[in-house]
Amino acid sequence: MAQSFHTSLPKSTTIFTTSTSPACTLIFIFNLCIISIYTLHRHHSPPPPPTTLHHHPPFSSTFLNSASNYTISTYLRHLTLHPHLAGTPPSTTTAAYVTSQFKSLNIQTHVTNYSVLLSFPVFSSLTAHFNSSRTSSAAVTLTEPGFGYVSPNPGSEVVKPYHAYSPSGTAYGKAVYVNHGQEEDYLVLAAAGVNVHGCVAVVRRGGGMSRNAVAVKAGEKGVVAVVMYTDGTGVGVERGTVLDGVGDPLTPGWASVIGDGERLRVEDSEVAGRFPGVPTLPVSEEAAGWILGSLGGPRVARLWKDGDVVRKFDRVGPGPTYLNFTYQGENKVAVIQNVFGVIKGSEEPDRFVVLGNHRDAWTYGAVDPNSGTAVLIDIARRYSLMMRMGWNPKRTIYLCSWDAEEFGMIGSTEWVEQNLVNLGSKAVAYINVDCAVQGPGFFAATTPQLDDILVEVTKKVTDPDFLGSTLFDKWIANAEGPPLIERLSDVFSDYSPFLHHAGVPSVDLYYGKDFLVYHTAFDSYDWMVKHGDPFFHRHVAVSGVWGLLALHLTDDPILPFNYLSYAAQLQNHRQSLNKLINEDVSLHPITSAIEELEDAAKQVNDEIKIMKEEEAKGHVSVLKRRMLNDRLMSAERGFLDADGIQGRQWFKHLVYGPANEGKLGFFPGVADAIYGLKAKSVIQHEIWRVGRAIQSAASALKGELT
Repeated sequence: MAQSFHTSLPKSTTIFTTSTSPACTLIFIFNLCIISIYTLHRHHSPPPPPTTLHHHPPFSSTFLNSASNYTISTYLRHLTLHPHLAGTPPSTTTAAYVTSQFKSLNIQTHVTNYSVLLSFPVFSSLTAHFNSSRTSSAAVTLTEPGFGYVSPNPGSEVVKPYHAYSPSGTAYGKAVYVNHGQEEDYLVLAAAGVNVHGCVAVVRRGGGMSRNAVAVKAGEKGVVAVVMYTDGTGVGVERGTVLDGVGDPLTPGWASVIGDGERLRVEDSEVAGRFPGVPTLPVSEEAAGWILGSLGGPRVARLWKDGDVVRKFDRVGPGPTYLNFTYQGENKVAVIQNVFGVIKGSEEPDRFVVLGNHRDAWTYGAVDPNSGTAVLIDIARRYSLMMRMGWNPKRTIYLCSWDAEEFGMIGSTEWVEQNLVNLGSKAVAYINVDCAVQGPGFFAATTPQLDDILVEVTKKVTDPDFLGSTLFDKWIANAEGPPLIERLSDVFSDYSPFLHHAGVPSVDLYYGKDFLVYHTAFDSYDWMVKHGDPFFHRHVAVSGVWGLLALHLTDDPILPFNYLSYAAQLQNHRQSLNKLINEDVSLHPITSAIEELEDAAKQVNDEIKIMKEEEAKGHVSVLKRRMLNDRLMSAERGFLDADGIQGRQWFKHLVYGPANEGKLGFFPGVADAIYGLKAKSVIQHEIWRVGRAIQSAASALKGELT
């Protein structure tokens, strides 16, 4: 997962590491025995409520009843035996494992390779000097205890903590604490008389800032290097990327195919502009606390009153401690591998339902991402069982295992760019699972036309933590009202190229909001069985929602899309936007466009009702149904604009996409104009653009020419 933010790790928590020792093997066998015993016990528990879909109830029941926490745990154990950073030999091994599993299930399988620019560390050091004469100094630990960083098998070791695509460089300056590194943080420091120019900034990850944004902002303020840490990680160090945007830097907007093909040079401005101008390094919370505890200057509590001021330190600097910073990295072209399992549709093979999860990991990747990979393989296993019983999906299913997501959604982006025309005209939806299980609690984000079917599916999946309850029961109880369904504006995972660039309706699913070993060497199988999901029943719940959603989207005669939900959500967005604009800026273009979309959605819902009544009487018009489905499928593309978001043209979606400025979460172009203090005419133009995009979606839904 490309980005995540965390809560604090209890001090009593023990973190277990992955090992291939005999002792670890015994632990693994013991856990599987416990899982098996617990599963048998649950099989003798009262059965859950009926879990059938409206269509093909025997097969959907087969899907639910053939769930196996044992097989998921086995898949995860195999996937996490070694670290498998993209572009290294162990990554190729995990690709081969997924390929072999798909093939063993008699699922049509192929691998698509791309040649992309990746980034690896060569050398790094950080030394603290406690006076300007450098007579008293100490090295800051940049690694995690208990892990070897040199291996007799090149590529199989845990990679030393680093930030991919950080520029190489050295720096020497006073340490200064800048909180999250946001514009408002620097303004607070300036008001307190703190001058950060020429300093090495220590940043606490969070506040909605990407690593790239933190580094770029620091460079703008005259900071010479950046050290980042994450609360709650203890001695763990959070690796990550500082690349701006998604996809291979050398092929922006087109696929990085193997062999001859256009590629930019690293020194070209379009490539170099995606890397920050100052070098960065991640450190542990423990190491950061040691640095920050040595600072003088104003007190933290007087500057930031955000509830996070009770710390081991209470001053921001600059100094008196100096930091001597060195990082040397290497950018090199490497081959990455996307693995695909394809189940051809029996009635509409040219309509695609795409399920995706990335496979590459910074370290062992038990949570991020292979909890999702294990679930994806298990869904393939259950679909294979259904096919042996006579099931064939109406539409084609793609099971996708992406590579190099951690570097910036590279594998999925290259594939979407290569298949953009076919995806634009034939993709029904994309369902993404990155970290399937991080801990307790179910979370989901969708494009709004998929809200209803998501809710319906959660009513049919047993809650893994509360026997006798459905996932929906606890989801709605935790939300204290209608289920809280998030939206997909952020660039956090592989849904980004599908939604933001290709306009494919999308869903993102995960269990557990945060996990404290994110991107560290402690993200291991042992952590999962000790903390994340000891009996793998949360994995089963995610697979239930993921697999049933796909069954609906591939087998429902009429696609289960409700654009009235989309219109209602847009209306809420319009009301929120209204609070941010001046009276001399008009929201009429958006208001009237939403009304058009709502009218179109009502007409379509009436059509669907009539068509279902006709089909119940046996009066089926296959062509008429397909035409309706095409309108439902293509309406999302209407929100795309060929010019994209200003300054980030690759991102085409004008309703949901990443904004450079502010935290609006929708209408990114409008948000950039407002928070960037643009002229009234610029803000009004962006509002017109959004209005036209919504009108285009309404027109696509109607399916008629003006």
